[in-house]
Amino acid sequence: MPAIAPPAKVLVTGASGFVAVWVTRTLLEKGFSVVVTVRSDSKGEYLKNLYKDHGDKFSYVIVDDIEKEGAFDEFVKDVDAVEHTASPFHLRADDPQELIGPAVNGTVGVLKSIKAHGKKVKRVVITSSIAAIISDKLPPYTYTETDWNNVSEGIVKEQGKKASAVHKYRASKTLAERAAWKFIAENPGLGWDLVTVNPPFIYGPPIHDIPSFNALNTSIASFYAALLNKDAPFSNDKLAAPNGNWVDVRDVAFVHAEALLKEDAGGERFAACAGTCTWQDFLDALNEVGVEGIPKGIPGAGKAAVDIPLSGEKAVRVLGIKYKTMSECAKDTVEAIRSRGW
Repeated sequence: MPAIAPPAKVLVTGASGFVAVWVTRTLLEKGFSVVVTVRSDSKGEYLKNLYKDHGDKFSYVIVDDIEKEGAFDEFVKDVDAVEHTASPFHLRADDPQELIGPAVNGTVGVLKSIKAHGKKVKRVVITSSIAAIISDKLPPYTYTETDWNNVSEGIVKEQGKKASAVHKYRASKTLAERAAWKFIAENPGLGWDLVTVNPPFIYGPPIHDIPSFNALNTSIASFYAALLNKDAPFSNDKLAAPNGNWVDVRDVAFVHAEALLKEDAGGERFAACAGTCTWQDFLDALNEVGVEGIPKGIPGAGKAAVDIPLSGEKAVRVLGIKYKTMSECAKDTVEAIRSRGW
């Protein structure tokens, strides 16, 4: 399909979330018109004020339940592309369906709405996750977009509520993305194509509405707990332990935007990933750029950690991204958190 170029109109779902707010901002800065879905007027008004410099290029609509049949019908009618970011990310679910239901039904629901009513739509970009890629490989393997998580769904089916929180979440993301690609395969001649974005843990400065410290999203809450919480500091061993892969939220937003702008992106998965990390690596990065009040841990201890990387090279090659450095990401995240008095 041809690329989508400004001043085309883009629908962003779940637009009050950590990633979606940056996706919306990036699209607006690139000249797109953006309409977003939120669950309440208060969320919408917060975003309207956040993007006030963009005037009538920004608007919002209310979708209070993304699982409701036809929830997006009215809102896909007059847009050229859809960025579907609405999906739960937390590790508190007791019943796996708390995550799987909204993830799968929300994803399939928006695709059904586009098929039935999105006559102008040319491309759909869905926020998936590394959770839909990683499985049980061992070092020195490197994950890429060709990999699929073929482990978590089986564990959740077998163990149900007793499955680990991590596998419940990973199963939800895997099932949702597989459902999206299955929908495309079973509906030829749609007139639009699909792109998925599969980031790992996402850090970077939050700009979304956070009414209290307890409302911090999962990744930023973990960042605070590891690096800024003086009341319960991490042990040196925990700081130096492997902590998976990471990426800056602004880079994830860049990938979402470029996935519309680049014709070759159609039909592809993109792992937006800057590399592996430990919390000690983040401490070292913060101390290197002189951020005050940051513990030192054991400088360099994280370099001994052995983890399995997710390659972000495809997004570099196809979309032209240059990932932000750990120092830039960490510094801006700390400053954003501290600016809210936390």
